[in-house]
Amino acid sequence: MFSLDEDDEGEISVGESSDAEREMTPDIPEAPSVKTFDDGGDFEGASDVDQGTLRAFVVAVIYANAAVLLVALGPMVWFFEGWSRLGPALLVVGLLAGVRTYQTYRSWNRARAEDAESDPDAERVPDDETDVTAETDDETDADADPDPTRPEA
Repeated sequence: MFSLDEDDEGEISVGESSDAEREMTPDIPEAPSVKTFDDGGDFEGASDVDQGTLRAFVVAVIYANAAVLLVALGPMVWFFEGWSRLGPALLVVGLLAGVRTYQTYRSWNRARAEDAESDPDAERVPDDETDVTAETDDETDADADPDPTRPEA
């Protein structure tokens, strides 16, 4: 009876793109593939890392996590719970874990510097502290004129 029912001429298609929309829509780019450390699930990539570096990294991460946890937890249980013995103890242990993290890093850095000195082809690893060498005046100014205001002869 209705002319729109016979051939579905008056219906609007919802969810389907028209030809004009398909032409104007840009192509969706694909994300690049990224190789992760553990693609196979068997940690075969860990064998490429120096064992001393891997050990120092794992130990430093454990110490750093303990330091962050205990330094944050100690004052909270001291203040909020009123545990005046356990709170300061946790804080002190957390600070010691932070110091131990730094000591682990420094010992790893010294070991790398010693390896670099023994192997001249290896990269030089800079130390945290700047290496300041004291120069004496007679070494730096040996050729300099002691009185710069005096005219030359």
